[in-house]
Amino acid sequence: MRKISTNSRPSPAKSELPLDLTGPHVTQGASAAHRLYQALCEMIVGGLVMPGEPLPPSRTLAKQTGFRRNAVVTAYERLIADGFAQATVGSGTFVAARIPARASEARKPKVAIEAPRQGAFSLGCTHIDERALQRFRGFVGRRMRAFGDEHLHYGDPRGSRELRVAIADHLLSARGLRCDPEQIMLTSGTLHALRIVLSAILKPNDQVWCEDPGYPAARKTIAHCGYRAVSVPVDEHGLRVIRGRTAAATARAAYVTPSHQFPLGVQMSMTRRLELLDWAKEAGAFVLEDDYDSEFRYDGAPLMSLAGIDHLQRVIYMGTFAKTLFPGLRIGYCAVPEQLIGQVAAARAALDRFPATLMEGAVADMLNSGAFAQNLKRVRKLYREARDALATTLQDASDGHLSVPVPSQGLHLVARFDPAVELVVASRAKEAARAEGWLLADTFSRTRPLPGFVLGFSGHRVPQLVTEAEKLARESLSALRANARRR
Repeated sequence: MRKISTNSRPSPAKSELPLDLTGPHVTQGASAAHRLYQALCEMIVGGLVMPGEPLPPSRTLAKQTGFRRNAVVTAYERLIADGFAQATVGSGTFVAARIPARASEARKPKVAIEAPRQGAFSLGCTHIDERALQRFRGFVGRRMRAFGDEHLHYGDPRGSRELRVAIADHLLSARGLRCDPEQIMLTSGTLHALRIVLSAILKPNDQVWCEDPGYPAARKTIAHCGYRAVSVPVDEHGLRVIRGRTAAATARAAYVTPSHQFPLGVQMSMTRRLELLDWAKEAGAFVLEDDYDSEFRYDGAPLMSLAGIDHLQRVIYMGTFAKTLFPGLRIGYCAVPEQLIGQVAAARAALDRFPATLMEGAVADMLNSGAFAQNLKRVRKLYREARDALATTLQDASDGHLSVPVPSQGLHLVARFDPAVELVVASRAKEAARAEGWLLADTFSRTRPLPGFVLGFSGHRVPQLVTEAEKLARESLSALRANARRR
């Protein structure tokens, strides 16, 4: 083998190489030859020796490192095999003129994925009563001690029958929805249920009515799955069905939040509910009812669910334990019309086989023991206090410039400026106050957006809510004054 050519005469071999045998690039506990190989690679790629530069004889390097000579020979042979070095008979081993492309260290991804924040006004935060938490821990422990063969095999794509039976009982008593446990499927949440159901009932490019303003995550899921979201305006009575008929009469589905519209908080009137069900029957479409916070009703009895009115014929009902217990469970559910059971189960099996099983029994125990209902009763009282404190503080501290309708249901409220106020006022106030929550304008798609905020009050301490509400109100007034001066 002839010696490699370089632009200049090779320098003499270094008496000692700048080797790092203890850095993160070296696998501690590996063989001496492997550790030496890693250290030599790091040195070459890092430019500590130049292309064409000779490496020390194996005996010299063995003396420097304290390794046996055969370990050095093995490391050199591997360097040559991998293209980091070349050898010339009678001349020695040299750093290759061109080394392979190789990262000298693991590169960290530059895309930063931020976890959702949990400060005051953040949506989706919850509280679980300490007594309920203790009961849940007990149920989990008991289920783990009774670990059975069912966890060692693939299961029903709909989830455990035990929990599906408990959910069916809960829906009948709480939402007036009578359904067989066979019609219920467990999911990891509402968006997961939405994805599964849409894949079962729609074809690519099918149209889906979406409330405007509405829940942005649902709209994104619909678009991401390859369906066309059609914006349908919402007023004080809920989705304007007549506008949906005009925009897309042949849509195949409609996604709605009728019990507590997100974000405006209105209840869909009975007239609109019946109009929506009539359209679904005429069009052969399905209504996707997201009943995400129906359990948190503060004043009066809630209207029956759409699925209850429809007797689960054209309505697919979706719920979750993320708000009623805690998000970390990652357990939601949907109830589907009888004629869709096979299609939906097949879609689920194709996407992710079946839901996780370890927590299903503990959640069933919570429902069957009454601990679930007791927890709801206790936290509902806390959330009512938080709602009232937030609404009162925002209204008073903003000198009435923020209109804050007190919602009769749900875990968030909307604070609005006069519709004539420019949208930039809300965004500047939110930024200056460093407030969590959402801008109301961000929930609009095609309808003219309104200036204001969508603020969560569940899962937050009342003193913290009051303090942050005062700050947001002050910054809102400041932004209003600054905007008036500019105009």
